[in-house]
Amino acid sequence: MGIRQLLGTIRRRTIAALERRELPLTLDSPVISFTFDDFPRSALLMGGTVLKSYGANGTYYVAMGLMNKKNDLGEQFRAEDLGALLEAGHELGSHSFSHVSCRSRRLQDYQADVLQGRAAVEQVTGILDVHHFSYPYGHVTLGAKRLIGNSFSSCRGIVPGINESPVDLSLLRANSLYSQAFDLDSVDRLLKENQRRRGWVIFYTHDVSENPSPFGCRPGQLEKVVQLAASRGKIRSVGQSISTATESESKARSGDVLATESAGITLREQHEENTPWI
Repeated sequence: MGIRQLLGTIRRRTIAALERRELPLTLDSPVISFTFDDFPRSALLMGGTVLKSYGANGTYYVAMGLMNKKNDLGEQFRAEDLGALLEAGHELGSHSFSHVSCRSRRLQDYQADVLQGRAAVEQVTGILDVHHFSYPYGHVTLGAKRLIGNSFSSCRGIVPGINESPVDLSLLRANSLYSQAFDLDSVDRLLKENQRRRGWVIFYTHDVSENPSPFGCRPGQLEKVVQLAASRGKIRSVGQSISTATESESKARSGDVLATESAGITLREQHEENTPWI
């Protein structure tokens, strides 16, 4: 490992270890989420269709400054796509306004762009609050994590792996689905391990088409992964997954309280039975 790689590894581990917002993850069954960044229209028209065919919803992180534009990922979303997305039951998150990296802007300017993006989503869609965010380019600094991580219910990165208890809501792990590096066997191994651990796997991609960009995948590839995911756990949006974890934790705490109270009553009854009348 070269010096540059070593420094990068140290930086990533430091950011992952600090400024954490932890959520206990107690799940009855493993959970899988599919997310789309930016987002190109094909992610909804093709990717959304694949998900709905399995009765599943996805999370779309939108960079509002890309609306009605066209780039290397193809045609970007239109205003009407946002309404269609929500009507179909999918979840809408934010991806900043201008799709800027926190490494290329002053922290205050980056925060302003992120907040502008959230406000634009709320203005166009009428959503009262946008709860979920993904870092553009997957770039995260400690300052950005501290500032932005506390502004949303969750923030997703691009560090691969399984989200396990305690989950860091300020930097959720996510695994790419890119056509050029597509490996169904690796995906299957990941989902089997997630099933064993009863964890939470998040996938992300961009465009979904027969001729995808280097940052997208084909509809058939996405469908194979969705099909596997459906057989290895429950497919939920990011928000639904967090709600499931929160509800499970509340039930677990309630159970602990009831068990403690029951034990206390039993001990008190035993004490009373063994206490002679005066």
